[in-house]
Amino acid sequence: MTASFGRHVLIETPQGERFLCHPRGKKNQAVVGDQVRWLPTQDEGTIEALEPRRNLLYRQDELRTKSFAANLDQVLVLLAAEPEFSESQLARALIAARAQGIEVLIGLNKKDLGPLFDRAWARLAPYRDMGQVVLPLAVKPASAAQASAPADLADLPQRLLGKTTLVLGPSGVGKSSLVNRLVPGADVQTAEISQALGSGRHTTTSTTLYWLDADRSSALIDSPGFQEFGLQHIEAMALASLMPDLQAHAQSCRFHNCSHRHEPGCGVIAEVSTAAGAKAISAQRYRIYLELFDELSQPPRY
Repeated sequence: MTASFGRHVLIETPQGERFLCHPRGKKNQAVVGDQVRWLPTQDEGTIEALEPRRNLLYRQDELRTKSFAANLDQVLVLLAAEPEFSESQLARALIAARAQGIEVLIGLNKKDLGPLFDRAWARLAPYRDMGQVVLPLAVKPASAAQASAPADLADLPQRLLGKTTLVLGPSGVGKSSLVNRLVPGADVQTAEISQALGSGRHTTTSTTLYWLDADRSSALIDSPGFQEFGLQHIEAMALASLMPDLQAHAQSCRFHNCSHRHEPGCGVIAEVSTAAGAKAISAQRYRIYLELFDELSQPPRY
């Protein structure tokens, strides 16, 4: 499945033909990246069943579950020097991806903003220290005077080869600009989809898959921006195992069921430090862990 618009979806056959479909029944369970079984009808196709998924990236709060995409090889979390990113939302996205066994790249856009970029880059030091790949990017020139400047995508294009990658991030960080850089015909494709749906425009609430090569072996999935990322589907006691910097020290805890909050002999608490370093857990990351633990330990409200 290559695009989702409410109850309508766009599916693509192995031969590259695309058809507009709707699910059988009232609720659409399919998401972009799904493999589906479908039947043609007089005007639209009908999705009959979903094939088993390798993974599904989603967020969940107390009111609803929002699925991003399925059968992913990796997620590119795109941030920017401006607007200032939320480290809590970044941590949540990384935890959700790790829970599904999906690799993550972090891209920090707007490298051309100088001091603003340097400050944002410094904030990501704990992630680089724990082995997370962070790429400095300049997807789009910051001003008309720089319009002729080439994009600086580091080695990102090579990291996308042969993989299905979801681009995830808040609004305003340059996701659409990145897609247009990597997929020159992206605007044309979205216009064609909108025409097929009769909507007249490509809505910001849609998710769309674009092929990066003629062989259709590399795909980029563009998703809507988000401001919240609920993790209600994660158990509080599983959090540390989904945060690599904490997990590296959790085996040193005196108690096997340590919550890493107050127990004596906790290997995690012993490594929390305000100083940067590959062996330390940053105080900010530990604060995020405590906030998430408390949030996920609350009884559900109905």
